[in-house]
Amino acid sequence: MKNEGIEGMERFESPGRGRGLRALRHFAVGELVFACPAYSSVLTVNERGAHCEHCFTRREDLFKCGKCKQAYYCNVDCQRGDWPMHKLECVSMCALGENWCPSETVRLVARIIMKQRVTTERTMSERLLLLTEFEAHLDKTDGEKDEMNQSGIAALHHFYSRHISDLPDDQALTELFAQVNCNGFTIEDEELSHLGSAVFPDVALMNHSCSPNVIVTYKGTVAEVRAVQEINPGEEIFNSYIDLLYPTEDRKERLLESYFFVCQCTECTTKSKDKAKMAPRKQSSPPKPEEIQSMLHYAKNVIEEFRRAKHYKTPSELLEMCELSLEKMGTVFGDTNVYMLHMMYQAMGVCLYMQDWDGAMSYGEKIIQPYSLYYPAYSLNVASMYLKLGRLYLGLEKKTQGVKALKKALAIMEVAHGKDHHYVAEVKNEIVEQK
Repeated sequence: MKNEGIEGMERFESPGRGRGLRALRHFAVGELVFACPAYSSVLTVNERGAHCEHCFTRREDLFKCGKCKQAYYCNVDCQRGDWPMHKLECVSMCALGENWCPSETVRLVARIIMKQRVTTERTMSERLLLLTEFEAHLDKTDGEKDEMNQSGIAALHHFYSRHISDLPDDQALTELFAQVNCNGFTIEDEELSHLGSAVFPDVALMNHSCSPNVIVTYKGTVAEVRAVQEINPGEEIFNSYIDLLYPTEDRKERLLESYFFVCQCTECTTKSKDKAKMAPRKQSSPPKPEEIQSMLHYAKNVIEEFRRAKHYKTPSELLEMCELSLEKMGTVFGDTNVYMLHMMYQAMGVCLYMQDWDGAMSYGEKIIQPYSLYYPAYSLNVASMYLKLGRLYLGLEKKTQGVKALKKALAIMEVAHGKDHHYVAEVKNEIVEQK
């Protein structure tokens, strides 16, 4: 296709930020700014059987690939549509069985390589930015990231060299892995459960702000960008690259580590929510600065330790880890402190996995109000928490509370996802069923 651009948008050089995306007309809150199909996408292995491998539709009557019996599809059209990519994996999965284990990033890179070989023109995903224009930031990567890229290249050769002839050389692959790591997107459902990974070049053109004026949601493998603030002609379009729960220094550290820039947005300059986010425990004599600093160091360490522990500890051990860390942090931090909220969220997730519905509800009730204060308006994190709580309440026969929570989720989702999204329709049906 020719470079026809996106109606109402233009690519421009953003002062101090490099290239960016700018509005050419007014966009109201909730309005679709633009949609972008995935250049390439991959369904996470854990969702096989629940979602279509090709279009990511969630349904119960999927049928499986007759060869590998691991990929599932809506119909023959979806299976045929996915075959050019699935054939890269189908034979290997049959031959290697449980030993077939490339990471999601490796799988996505393999698909991008194949897509690039059969694509001669600019795609509908690249109306303003070509995938080949992605920043790799190889000059800024550290030893750990270099090692991760080299590990990805080794896995690509191991799992795909028989099915992709003449793989690019290591220098080109290093650049491609770095581009995907810096510009890739995680596709999530309405409760923010991980569904897969994808690249959306035009979406990647947007710069970051900790007070974004748009939000990205997904309809299958199409990214939809909607306004969550009024946007006037000439204003830059800003997305958020990271979880905005945390205080300014944490956000800046994450952005510098993952995206190689120092954020100078209004929220980072004013630090308007930092005091509330770091609330100490209410007591007659407030904790000393050194006590707060020591507990902050502990909190960051335990968060990282928990992230690693998910791979080898049992759910009961993980829950105990959450409870012990909350007890310790609670001697210095208040219940609304974001590090307390982080571990409460982890504990809630473990409770849901263990089907401890009362435990999950208890944590969710502590989380929701601080979330509503700390996140921007129309946050998916707040919507998903109301949604989880609403469904928990209904499951525990707390009908009034359940409907109230679902309605609060719906009010956010109608703006963030759009009123015609199937997730919105599902929540509306859940509410109607309670009448």
